[in-house]
Amino acid sequence: MNRRERLNATIRGEKVDRPAVSFYELGGFTPNSDLNDPFNVYTSPSWQPLLELAYEQTDIIRFVAPAMTPSRSNRASSYIKGESYIENGSRFSRTTIQVAGRTLSSLTRQDPDVATIWNIEHLLKDADDMKAYLQLPDEVFDYDQDVTPMVTAEQELGDAGIVMVDTADPICMAASLFSMEDYTVMAFTERELFHELLAQISRWLHRYTTKTSELFPGHLWRIYGPEYATEPYLPPSLYNEYVVGYTKPMVDMIHAHGGFARIHSHGRIKSSLPYIIEMGADAIDPIEPPPLGDVELADMRREYGDKLVLFGNIEIRDIENMEPSQFEKVVAKSLADGTQGEGRGFVLMPSSAVYGREVTPLTLANYSTMVRLAQQF
Repeated sequence: MNRRERLNATIRGEKVDRPAVSFYELGGFTPNSDLNDPFNVYTSPSWQPLLELAYEQTDIIRFVAPAMTPSRSNRASSYIKGESYIENGSRFSRTTIQVAGRTLSSLTRQDPDVATIWNIEHLLKDADDMKAYLQLPDEVFDYDQDVTPMVTAEQELGDAGIVMVDTADPICMAASLFSMEDYTVMAFTERELFHELLAQISRWLHRYTTKTSELFPGHLWRIYGPEYATEPYLPPSLYNEYVVGYTKPMVDMIHAHGGFARIHSHGRIKSSLPYIIEMGADAIDPIEPPPLGDVELADMRREYGDKLVLFGNIEIRDIENMEPSQFEKVVAKSLADGTQGEGRGFVLMPSSAVYGREVTPLTLANYSTMVRLAQQF
């Protein structure tokens, strides 16, 4: 089987020649090719062997999304302003929203040696900020979608893998407007208001999901965000309220056009699994092993393997820190646990990807072990 055939068969629950192996974001995202960008960590020579391994040897799952342009009715510019600047070598981006007599402000920072963005200040700080945000008209969120870049990405990828539509869900977009502390307080103490926020987000996000799945049918989707409502952040009852009620419609929209929905959820997922099944999800990632997670991959395969394609369950910290001889045992166990007995399918995959400027020989060796053992399985 070629890599595309293997992944498509896995997602459909069909037999494959061997388990697929994915490096998640490596191969999933196209790295920055601007050699003059001081924030581009991939210019380091140490990255090149790892990127080559990802592109040439793994079963690539490329992250895609439609191109978005403001529609004629869009009124975002009347409320939202943005600016970016460099200070002490870091790039800062500030967003301000003027609405209902209040100024809402957020600030992010990107450092040159780390491929991530830090949230320094979150847009909403309290219930009054949330009430003001809810006064934004729906036209602020009106955008037109163009799936041409997604079609092009799939054509360029060819037999090397598949493309996957990548999207947040309402709980992700609502929670990320706050700091984690403020979000959990609002979710517990302002439930009616928080539902209003989820409903506001859902109005445009559900339109987006319906349209994208209609224009780009039959593909895998990754829905990220449900982890915001898992334990220990929120109890299962609120997972049911804040995730199932607003994310299940997205799963249904994806299914309506022949697509497959993969739920992304780090950490403790045990109590949320019945709800994930209730939503009709087709797959789940990254199934982190204890102590970060609270379920074993073997148990997942035995109890839910007939319903869910399992993606995981290698911790990125083990790739970066574990001695190769020990790491080989970890990978071998994941392959055995993820494929034991009957089940829809399994993809060997880490919980995330390295993001520093330098890739160490240890890290490269452990990534290579994942490929070697999957190919030999």
